[in-house]
Amino acid sequence: MLSGTSWAFNVSEDLWRSYTWQIQNRIKTLEDLKRFIDLTPEEEEGIRKTQGLYPLAITPYYLSLIDPQDPNDPIRLQAIPRAVEVDPKVQSKAWADPFKEEGQIPGLTHRYPDRVLMVVTTFCAVYCRHCMRKRIFAQGERARTKEEIDRMIDYISAHKEIRDVLISGGEPFSLSNEKIDYILSKLRDIDHVEIIRFGTRLPVLAPQRFFDKELLKILEKHSPIWVNTHFNHPKEITPLAQEAVDNLLRHGVPVNNQTVLLKGVNDDPKVMLDLMRGLLRIKVKPQYLFHCDPVKGAVHFRTTVDKGLEIIDYLRGRISGMGIPTYAVDLPGGKGKVPLLPDYVISREGNTFTFKAFDGSKVVYTIDEPL
Repeated sequence: MLSGTSWAFNVSEDLWRSYTWQIQNRIKTLEDLKRFIDLTPEEEEGIRKTQGLYPLAITPYYLSLIDPQDPNDPIRLQAIPRAVEVDPKVQSKAWADPFKEEGQIPGLTHRYPDRVLMVVTTFCAVYCRHCMRKRIFAQGERARTKEEIDRMIDYISAHKEIRDVLISGGEPFSLSNEKIDYILSKLRDIDHVEIIRFGTRLPVLAPQRFFDKELLKILEKHSPIWVNTHFNHPKEITPLAQEAVDNLLRHGVPVNNQTVLLKGVNDDPKVMLDLMRGLLRIKVKPQYLFHCDPVKGAVHFRTTVDKGLEIIDYLRGRISGMGIPTYAVDLPGGKGKVPLLPDYVISREGNTFTFKAFDGSKVVYTIDEPL
């Protein structure tokens, strides 16, 4: 197990850079966590009350990003349970599965006509407290069997309208290289599947996974593969995270980011600007800023929609367009995502518009009809 009795992890660099070591030494109990952080009463209560329902697991790497003196550290808020997660007064207006992901085939969601979601495991390196799939935590840590995977593949093969497959979890890259290669080989055998994406948070939680040359070669072999990851705060952009992203890019795997707007974590325009600038610096494309979903166990992280619009408005003019994510709300009942934008049109008379510019000034602009 972990050596050392203080905040510092007394291990060699080789071990620290080992994904296997990081996973084997996850902090999973109240007693282990108290060796590194003086927990607040709410955290201790939260760990006890969520046990068996929303479990605790934190990689040493992700834990090392926490300021142990700050009870409101943004990494701490994302990783350590609090009693509010199971407070019935707070969570009463939330749902375990608000987007109706569960279908007839376990692990497969076919919401949009041209794409499907494959949930291939319930295992995560870190159990993020804001997770949209907290309902699966209580199922224990298990990967889908070969038979379950084959059933999903058969469905995809039989539905020729499907051209885009998102592989997620849990953490899909927690599967063995052999199993990842198997899934990708099967999908690549289907002529109408053009796009394969992975939804992963390992570049943030355990970037060491992408130091594995065999895994990188598998992804390159099945190109084009896309990775959607999940940086929520500038503190998560570390040299190791940058190295993981760089390894993916050098093997032909583009990396996009999907941030979730989280109360107390990143609901500050300046924090979000720092995050987006940091992502561009490590060559990650900000894709979405998601309004936090009404998920039971996570609803306390929600902000107002106005806060999200304020942040997008703040970013405009302070960072290039490629650094401004699409602010989106996922509609209940499986109705999909809708984008939200600040209103830049103040008024209109015929073809004459009054716009609000990025600096707040008003600009009158007549846009003639095309000839």
